[in-house]
Amino acid sequence: MAEHDDEWEAGLEDDSSAVLRAVSRQIKLWREAAGMTQGELGAAIGYGEEMVSAVERCKRLPKPEFLDGTDVALGADGKISAMKEDVKQARYPKKVRDLAKLEAKAVERGAYGDHNIDGLLQTEEYARALFAQRRPAYSEEEIDCQTAARLARQEILERKPVPTLTFVQEEVTLRRPIGGRVVLRQQLEHLLEVAQLRHVTIQVMPTVCEEHAGMTGGHRVLKFADGKTLGYAEAQLTSRLISDPKEVQILEMRYGMLRSQALTPRESLAFIEKALGET
Repeated sequence: MAEHDDEWEAGLEDDSSAVLRAVSRQIKLWREAAGMTQGELGAAIGYGEEMVSAVERCKRLPKPEFLDGTDVALGADGKISAMKEDVKQARYPKKVRDLAKLEAKAVERGAYGDHNIDGLLQTEEYARALFAQRRPAYSEEEIDCQTAARLARQEILERKPVPTLTFVQEEVTLRRPIGGRVVLRQQLEHLLEVAQLRHVTIQVMPTVCEEHAGMTGGHRVLKFADGKTLGYAEAQLTSRLISDPKEVQILEMRYGMLRSQALTPRESLAFIEKALGET
C-alpha cells in the first residue's frame, strides 16, 4: 500500500469524539478545581448554564471564545486556550480532514466538477446552501460544521509554496442558482477573482460540446513532490481515494482530455462574465 494510502486509511474509527471528550473532561476538572458551578462559569464567560453543561457532556463543540473565556475565568494560564487547535481539527468530519491533509501536501491538484462548483472555489454562502439541501437534512450545527470544514480546505489557495490548481467546471454549475440568484452572482464574482491568481486556472466545459471525456462523473487528481499521483472520486453516500497506478493513469488521461476539450482559460473567463451578466 502506498504511503499516501496509508495516511488515508490510518485510524478507521474517527478519533474526533475521543479528542472532544478529553477537552470536555479537562474543562470540567478545571472548573471543579476552581470551586465554580456550571452556572457560575457560564455567567463569568457570557454563556448560559445549559451551554456549559452541554460542552462538559460533549454534546456541543466549544467555540474558540468559549475556551478563551473559560481559560481566563478558571485561571488556566493558557492551558485551556491551547486546546483550540485540537477542537478546530476534531470538529471537521474525518474524510474532510484526511482530504485536506492530502491537498496540503499536493504540488498539483486538478478537479473536474460536473454538478456544483468545486469546494475550493465556493463562497461561504454557496457552500452553506449546498449543505442545507442535503437529505436526510443536516441540523444547523451540522451545516455550520460542514461549511467551516469546506472553507478551511481553501487555505491551500494561499499556501506557500503555491501549488498548481486547475479546475474544469461544467456550464451547468455556473447556471444552477444554488442558494438563489444573489448567492449565485456572488459565487460567479468569486470565481472571476480567484481566477486572477497566477497558480489557478479555471476552464468551462460548455453544454454544447459534443466531445466529452468526463461523462463518468466528477473527479480529482493530486500530484505530490515525490512523484506519486492519487485520484479521488465522490459518488452517492461514499467517496474513494484511488491509488492503483492503472486507475490513476486513467483518471489523469481523462482529466487531460477534458482540459483540451473545454474552453481555454481566457475563453472561460469571458464565459463566466457572460453568465454573470445573465444572472
